[in-house]
Amino acid sequence: MAFSAEVDLTRITAVVFDTDGVVTDTARVHAAAWKRVFDAFLRERAARYGEPLRPFDAAEDYLRHVDGRSRADGVRAFLSSRGIHPGPETVRELAARKDARFLAEIRARGVTAFPSTAELARELRRRGVRTAAVSASRNCAEVLRAAGVDGLFDVRVDGVDTARLGLPGKPDPALFEEAARRLGAAPAETAVVEDALAGVEAGRRGGFGLVVGVDRHGRDGSPLAAGADLVVADLADLRLLGPAAPAENRPTTRQETT
Repeated sequence: MAFSAEVDLTRITAVVFDTDGVVTDTARVHAAAWKRVFDAFLRERAARYGEPLRPFDAAEDYLRHVDGRSRADGVRAFLSSRGIHPGPETVRELAARKDARFLAEIRARGVTAFPSTAELARELRRRGVRTAAVSASRNCAEVLRAAGVDGLFDVRVDGVDTARLGLPGKPDPALFEEAARRLGAAPAETAVVEDALAGVEAGRRGGFGLVVGVDRHGRDGSPLAAGADLVVADLADLRLLGPAAPAENRPTTRQETT
């Protein structure tokens, strides 16, 4: 893992940040909500069919099968890993239960942004680099507002947009490509910052100019194997190269959702 890495702003003109786990400390809330939902489902199934109970692992299973994916894709991917192939109604029901638990938690306890990410976004904007926040979640706007960082991003592309536009989920790069399009930047001039392995793979598949993996859990090079150009434990480890933009060239704060 690289603990000091450089981003050359002479060739990177836009940066796309994943939200959960990169901008906000909500990945753990997602993981906990999924665990409660999946464990209840697995317990019921074990009792009904006499199968051994193997609970959802909020670290390994979340990162491998759920993180970065839409709720429906996450349900299918995790249950498939256990040899279970749910019908559409089961997928919808489990996804809805998880969404309700997640929203109840963030509304009760609030949302925290990672200070280093917020500072990086501010510094990028001071240097004339446009920024986007992306998420497979339909709750992205509420999460960013609750964390007080929605004003740091020129563009937001989230689960509402993917449903409306019919965009495939990660590891397909469509979510990032849409963000780059709205920023007016070619993928080759855009950096993607991701903590989910599916998101890192999406950045690689999309031919983005730089894919930064954020590994807060020490996953033994997994983001590099998924296609990251560099990996950091925290975005404070990134060093920006390139002159600051004149004040008149700095982007103004605004949100684009279409």
